Amino acid sequence: MRVLYFSTEFGPHDHRFLATLAKTPHKVHFLRLATSKRAIEDRPVPAEVEQLQWAGGKGPFRWRDVPRLQQDLKRVIKAVQPDLIHAGPIQTCAFLAALSGFQPILTMSWGFDLMADAERNAWWRWVTRFTLQRSSYFVSDARVTRSRAVEYGMRPDRTAVFPWGVDLQQFRPGGIGVSKLRPRPSKSAKRSSHARPHRAAAEPFALICSRSWEPRYGVDVLARAFVIAARQHEGLSLILLAAGSQSNVIRRILQDGGQVDRVQFGGQVSQAIVPSWYQMAHLYVSPSHVDGSSVSLMEALACGMPVLVSDIPANKEWVRDNVNGWLFRDGDAENLADKILWISSQRSEWPRISRAARHVAEARADWERNFQVLLRSYNRAVKAAGT
Repeated sequence: MRVLYFSTEFGPHDHRFLATLAKTPHKVHFLRLATSKRAIEDRPVPAEVEQLQWAGGKGPFRWRDVPRLQQDLKRVIKAVQPDLIHAGPIQTCAFLAALSGFQPILTMSWGFDLMADAERNAWWRWVTRFTLQRSSYFVSDARVTRSRAVEYGMRPDRTAVFPWGVDLQQFRPGGIGVSKLRPRPSKSAKRSSHARPHRAAAEPFALICSRSWEPRYGVDVLARAFVIAARQHEGLSLILLAAGSQSNVIRRILQDGGQVDRVQFGGQVSQAIVPSWYQMAHLYVSPSHVDGSSVSLMEALACGMPVLVSDIPANKEWVRDNVNGWLFRDGDAENLADKILWISSQRSEWPRISRAARHVAEARADWERNFQVLLRSYNRAVKAAGT
C-alpha cells in the first residue's frame, strides 16, 4: 500500500521506522511537520522513501499555522493518494490528519503526548479526544499509554501495543562491558542497607544518562543527586549524553556543587556509537518524569547494563526492583543519591542483574519482531476504516 508517514521532525526513531518500512513492499512517503535548530539525526532519509515538500517542515510548529497546514495537507493527500496515513504525535501530526477528513489514519503515540501533553489544558484535552475518536487504529509502546488513549475515546478493539525495541545485535553485552561486571571484593560489598554510607570506597563507579536535557526527562534531578553522591564517593563519575533546553540549569547545578570536573559531556552522539558509550559505564540512569517504553532504557537492558530508573508506570513495565535493575522515587534527588551509593556497594550483584537485563531485552525488546505488530496494524486500520 501507499503509506504517508507523518511525524514532527526527523529523529533517530523516525529514521528507524522509515528505514524498516523501506524494506517492505509498501511505497512510503515522508511528511515532516517542523524543523528545530538542534539536529538530532545525522543520517539522511532512506533513499527508498520519498520526502515530500509542503507548507510545513520549515520551522517550529505554531497553532496559528493550523488552517494553512490543513489546507496544504489536503493537497498532499490528493497528490499522493495514500492508502494509509501513519501519524503522530497525537496533538500535532495526527490532529492535522484528522482535520483533513482522510481515512484510514493510524495514530501512533510518542508517550509524552498522552502522559503529559494531553493534560496541559482544556484545549489540549479536546484536541486529544477529537483526534483519537477519528483515528481508525491506534498503536503505542506501553500499556499505560494505551489505557490513557482508551480513556480519551479510542476504541479498545482498535489498539495495539508494541515496544519499539532495539537492534539486539547492535546493542548487546561485550567489550569492556563484560570485564567491568565481574564482581570484585570490596569492604563496602557487605552493606545491605539502602542508607547512605559515611564514605564510599574510591573504586571507579561510572554512571551514564542519555536522556535529552528537557524538563520531562529529569536530568536536572540526576545532576542534583550526583552532586550529593559524589561528595561521598571519590570514585564516582557521570557521563551525560545529548543536550537540550536545560543545559544552563544542569551545568549550573554541577558547577555550584563542585562536581562538574567529574562529568563527561558527550553531546549528541551518532546512534552507531551509542553502545560504545554504554560500555564506558557501570550503571545506566533514567530520571524521566514522563515516558512510554523508553528506547534508551531498552538499549541499556540489551547491553546487559544494570539500570536505575524513576518509578513511573512505564518504567515499571520494564524494570523490577532488584531483579533486572532498580527503581527510585521519581523527582527525589536524595533518594536517587542513596540508591546510587548503595548500588555501588553491591558489585557482587551486578552480574546477576546484567543477565536478567539482557534476558528482558531478548524477550520483549526485539525491534525486528516487534515491528511486525505495526505492519499488522496497518492492515487492521484499513479494514477498520471500511466498516
